[in-house]
Amino acid sequence: MIELLPLMLERVGILIIVAFLLSRMKSFRQIINNEHGLAPKAAMIAIFGAFGVISNYTGVEIGHGTITSQDWLTNMDNESAIANTRIMGVTIGGLLGGPIVGIGVGLIAGIHRLTLGGFTAEACALSTLMAGVVTGFLSKRFKIQEGNSPWKAVIMGIFMECAQMGIILLIARPINEAVNLVEVIALPMIAINGFGTLLFVLIIQEILQEQERMRALQTHKALYIANQTLPFFRQGLNVDSCTKAAEIILNWTNADAISITDQTHVLAHVGTGSDHHIPSGNMATELTKTVLEQGRITIAKSAHEIQCFDPHCPLQAAIVLPLKVHGKTVGTLKLYFTDSSKLDRVEQELAEGLSNLFSVQLEMADLEIQRRLLKDAEIKALQAQVHPHFLFNAINTISSLIRTDADKARSLLIKLSTFFRSNLQGARQMLIPLEKELEHVEAYLTIEQARFPDRYHVELDIAPALKRVLVPPFTLQPLVENAIRYAFPKAKNGTVLVRAFQEGENMVLLTEDNGKGISAELLGTLGNQTVDSSAGTGTALWNIKKRIEEIYGQTASFQIESNLNLGTKVSITLPLTQQQKEG
Repeated sequence: MIELLPLMLERVGILIIVAFLLSRMKSFRQIINNEHGLAPKAAMIAIFGAFGVISNYTGVEIGHGTITSQDWLTNMDNESAIANTRIMGVTIGGLLGGPIVGIGVGLIAGIHRLTLGGFTAEACALSTLMAGVVTGFLSKRFKIQEGNSPWKAVIMGIFMECAQMGIILLIARPINEAVNLVEVIALPMIAINGFGTLLFVLIIQEILQEQERMRALQTHKALYIANQTLPFFRQGLNVDSCTKAAEIILNWTNADAISITDQTHVLAHVGTGSDHHIPSGNMATELTKTVLEQGRITIAKSAHEIQCFDPHCPLQAAIVLPLKVHGKTVGTLKLYFTDSSKLDRVEQELAEGLSNLFSVQLEMADLEIQRRLLKDAEIKALQAQVHPHFLFNAINTISSLIRTDADKARSLLIKLSTFFRSNLQGARQMLIPLEKELEHVEAYLTIEQARFPDRYHVELDIAPALKRVLVPPFTLQPLVENAIRYAFPKAKNGTVLVRAFQEGENMVLLTEDNGKGISAELLGTLGNQTVDSSAGTGTALWNIKKRIEEIYGQTASFQIESNLNLGTKVSITLPLTQQQKEG
């Protein structure tokens, strides 16, 4: 029994070495990681069936009370038996591949054992098939692919070996030879096969864990590349943004060249082949045209498949991926390789992940552009609103002055021209200097005071340093107009104060009147929505607040304070840190 242990350890060592060498092969790793398909299962049956056959050939012959070790065991007499590691391969195959693999491996190893002969041939063949069936059907419970404790597989291997000893005692004859055989081989085979199973499972789990680590690394790399290229792809597909993005991708992948195209032209090409894959030029390969037409990922493993117009092009492999926006192919991302062996499954998965991420970034860029266009359209529409009654009243006033005071009429025409020039300027620009907005206010006041002299008095208190600060157009003029139109009864002279001053990192624009004030019920609505009132709709206040929110977001504020019979104060706070000053 003791002398059998080193011989069995030597046999299991051979299988472990073979298993380790297989674990370094890409094809074996792919089989282990894709065990659910029919092709991988057939491959696993062949591999682990071969383990069983090798175990039979390298077994230790035991007969006539002696232990015989030879290099390759091909046959034996009817009074001999074999001590080997056959059950180990069958157990691993069944636990890893399920019932189909377990039964297949059990049949191959069992039938082969039967052909070698010996008085235990039938018992060993039956126990081998039983091990494959049992471990195959129990594979889902053990789940060694998911990294569960390998000791469960070891226990199963030991149990299967014990079951084989039991079947030998039940079937093998003569019974006294079977008993003597089990006494000699039971402990060494159970111990060595359990140890071998442990090592084998650890190798399998290392393959699976390494694959998971590789996937995590590729995911991290893809996300990192996507994060680095985000500022460029959000600018859309253009030569400058695509060139910078391509340089980043080239640095972080194993590709020899990176190309990005739109639907008609090469926008960027960095790396090998840049002498004829020229940015802003026409498509250099038919492969790209095919991807643009079909919208599917295409892989080329030869220069012939790439179909570059330059016969001396050094690029020998490529993966071309569509870039899509809202389901429509708008361009391609191409990873080129000078050696087709570089384009492995890892690089393909990385490229596919990048293609999806870049497509999302382009969609975000498109949505951002659409959002800005919509916002600009809304703001322009708000800015272009002018009370038509003001124009008609101004023309009537000027018309009446032409006969009595031609100079004043001429002056009012100039102010009216200034007023409408300010309207046009405001409708075309998002921000204007504060002094331009004040010119708008002055033009309006001059015309209104010509119509209603001495009804109100306007005071301006503007910090000189703020006159060149940019503000949204139609900010102060509508507030002054509101105060004049609604704050003062006709019989009362009023005062409107317009101020602009700095408060910390902000600029405050303030209009304040001493008019009749606003009721509490109406005050809560003004600025937040329009109202249905004979005294006014609140549209001007709502427009101003909405434009400020659109331009500055939460960094600005719009507030209305009012008390009945005491007056109203409207204050606008704008961040100076976001202002652009004219030089």
